[in-house]
Amino acid sequence: MQDLKMAPQEPCACMSDGSGAKQAPQWSAARIFGIGIPAIVLWFAIYKMLKPVADHVTAQVFGLDMAKPLGAAVAFFIYDTPKVLMLLVLIVFFVGILRSYFTPERARAMLAGRRQLAGNGLAAALGVATPFCSCSAVPLFVGFVTAGVPLGVTFSFLISAPMVNEVALVLLYGLFGWKVAGIYLVTGLAVAVVAGWIIGRLNMEPHLQDWVRSQLSMGGAPASVSMTLSDRVRAGLEAVKEIVGKVWLYVVIGIAVGAGIHGYVPEDFLAGIMGREAWWGVPAAVVMGIPMYTNAAGMVPVVHALIGKGAALGTALAFMMSVIALSLPELLILRRVLKFRLLAVFTAVVGAGILLVGYLFNVLM
Repeated sequence: MQDLKMAPQEPCACMSDGSGAKQAPQWSAARIFGIGIPAIVLWFAIYKMLKPVADHVTAQVFGLDMAKPLGAAVAFFIYDTPKVLMLLVLIVFFVGILRSYFTPERARAMLAGRRQLAGNGLAAALGVATPFCSCSAVPLFVGFVTAGVPLGVTFSFLISAPMVNEVALVLLYGLFGWKVAGIYLVTGLAVAVVAGWIIGRLNMEPHLQDWVRSQLSMGGAPASVSMTLSDRVRAGLEAVKEIVGKVWLYVVIGIAVGAGIHGYVPEDFLAGIMGREAWWGVPAAVVMGIPMYTNAAGMVPVVHALIGKGAALGTALAFMMSVIALSLPELLILRRVLKFRLLAVFTAVVGAGILLVGYLFNVLM
């Protein structure tokens, strides 16, 4: 299988480059927006129809009862597969455009020039402000690494981006109050900062995949000053082709696993385990959360329902954190970027941080 990577962005021109070969033609801004705006409107229209179409196909075409395990699993898979892939395409496209502005000099000025913990803290704060799920944060993570930003700092961003965001915090505040939302914000940032700092101190750069290290040694993306709007749009399309084309199967497999759990593992069973006082309740919740996939905003109502059925708050939040920070699709995608040892260290360090947060909430709340 080919290596996952973003193709380098190079300025394009309509004229010959002197060798007789012509570069790709430039598109005017009017043409780009004339095609792009209707395309985005169509994207949102299709996205809004995914849920009713999935329900219709499950119930009417396949004749399945969505109240039963098989029907629930099939409906989940039919809905989540196009949803995640559509989100991945959209996010990767815009990240590809943003990456054309993201030169090594700008990255180092923003993050790499700071003290190590300060860089981890800034990266974690940047992650809070970006509405990325775990899978769609990976392309920007690759952009950070290849731009020369320290590995530990990039992991702080990768952890905080999906785990702590403004939508989740607002929902937590609305359902549980400011105290829970505040503790979640502080502990989530702490996990991102400390985990990134630990990984940075371990000097794990040799355990990046070879293609990432080769891009790192080349100095990251080329300077963007000579790129036109047409070049940047082309860079976004190329990023979609390279990344989505190589990871879509891993994403579908991860969603299929999550659909099976969604349909066949009763919520009462999960709540029963999470509500026990046994010491292994928090680790069990973390392990059960890893195969699932959703974003923080989607998990908050689930956590609320679990707590309503008797789950301990800390255990339910640890479950939520594992779903959004250590999801199976994310780990499958990261495997194309990280060698096994670094992936194992990432999983162990973040998992340990989530366990501590779960136990802390159970003690404090």
